[in-house]
Amino acid sequence: MSMFCYQCQEASRGVACNVAGVCGKKEDLAKLQDLLLFVVKGISFYVIQADKEGVSHKKEDIFVMKAIFSTITNANFDYNAFVKQINDALKLRDELKTKLKIVHSNLHESATWVGTEDEFELKAESVGVLRTDNEDIRSLRELLTYGIKGIAAYAEHAYQLGYENEKIYEFVYRGLVATLDDSLNADQLVSLVLECGQNGVNVMALLDQANTTTFGHPVATKVNIGVGNRPGILISGHDLKDLADLLEQSKDSGVDIYTHSEMLPAHYYPNFKKYSHFFGNYGGSWWKQKSEFESFNGPILFTTNCIVPPSQDAKYSDRVYTTGAAGFGGWKHIADRSEDGMKDFSEIIEYAKKCKPPIELETGHIVGGFAHNQVFELADKIIDAVKTGAIRKFFVMAGCDGRMKSRNYYTEFAEKLPKDTVILTAGCAKYRYNKLPLGDIGGIPRVIDAGQCNDSYSLAIIALKLKEVFQLGDINELPIAYNIAWYEQKAVIVLLALLYLGVKNIHLGPTLPAFLSPNVAKVLVDAFGIAPIGTVDEDMKLFLG
Repeated sequence: MSMFCYQCQEASRGVACNVAGVCGKKEDLAKLQDLLLFVVKGISFYVIQADKEGVSHKKEDIFVMKAIFSTITNANFDYNAFVKQINDALKLRDELKTKLKIVHSNLHESATWVGTEDEFELKAESVGVLRTDNEDIRSLRELLTYGIKGIAAYAEHAYQLGYENEKIYEFVYRGLVATLDDSLNADQLVSLVLECGQNGVNVMALLDQANTTTFGHPVATKVNIGVGNRPGILISGHDLKDLADLLEQSKDSGVDIYTHSEMLPAHYYPNFKKYSHFFGNYGGSWWKQKSEFESFNGPILFTTNCIVPPSQDAKYSDRVYTTGAAGFGGWKHIADRSEDGMKDFSEIIEYAKKCKPPIELETGHIVGGFAHNQVFELADKIIDAVKTGAIRKFFVMAGCDGRMKSRNYYTEFAEKLPKDTVILTAGCAKYRYNKLPLGDIGGIPRVIDAGQCNDSYSLAIIALKLKEVFQLGDINELPIAYNIAWYEQKAVIVLLALLYLGVKNIHLGPTLPAFLSPNVAKVLVDAFGIAPIGTVDEDMKLFLG
């Protein structure tokens, strides 16, 4: 096999991508990502030793979180960026070894290997997923790894806003090293996977604190989905700090700022509402970007995933920029901010001034901003609606969107839900139904959008609050069903977080993860009631009894 990757829902044939990634990742890039992760595990080993000896590793913390983030599906396709990261990782590892006064070592290969750029491809052949022979151990190691990738993404966002949790870093290092420890059996790895879920809750709480302290608690907001008559910049991804820098630098430029995909929930934060040129949201889900970027006319900024590699004849490639963990060969990359400074978006702003306004795709508004604080303000109204039977059931339909036609299931499911039910959502899965005329129940919207994928934390907090209000002993006694769509590794950590909180009977689709071996899948089914989706009509009967 030229490569082996099954970390996302699009794994070829439901097994693995072993020639080229459905995401657009090529063999050489896949191997470099495997190799970067391998070297990061070596750094992790030495960081654990550093903790024991009281040696500082702040620089390693920052590097490792961003490096892991860059290996998430659709985040970075820049070959040269990964070569640089691997070299930087080797340098950091060796500096840490020097601090620890380690000259000779019989530690694991990932900790001691010294490579050159010419040796990368050869080395990558032996450090990928298939290095673990036992299918069940491999499955659990990869489940743990993908959960850690989600943690790293959220931790990196929190760090950019000045928020850190050393215990989260400690788990990431320990979890990565555990994936190389042949002495650990399946039960021990399952325990680590559940601990990963606990850290998923903690990192999402940390990012929630970072976002709400910095930008205010989200409030119910109508977001314009039309266009104005001025040039625009389209910002995609998840990084709110990047948006804050861009809005501040462009406020007197005559250029409007539009959000795309997972950046939509930025409109819900009070501190962004002061910018009159923060115009609205353009387009829909991430996978539609090829056609939507063509019609936008102005420059596009990717702050994180999800990038769809453009075709060779794409007319927008010369106006796409990346920053942070995102990257694509040939696109301009905006450098990281200096300490206590801003990223420099002046080039993007100047480019936008020369562009035509966006072509209108649609008109109207979509409503969101129902994170936990806003929902708590509506608590009495919601509780009364449940008690009177006006709301029969809540459906958590959070998660990711994707390109497969099978995801039309979620649109049809939303359309067929009875009018006395409410959808709780977060993440880009919302684009399957957030523009449908589903109405409200006594003023309560039937689609309650909490925000980005990390705001699934809000949905968990809301559920726990309802459990308290109704004086229930088990979160699973609530009138809440979980019908979640997944795509990449941030969805994996959200799932593990829900399992840690005790949520059972989650339906997961459009397919179960390819990285779950039959035995590991059975453990999740038996212990937590995880099940695949069926047909809409079958599942509707199942959920509604």
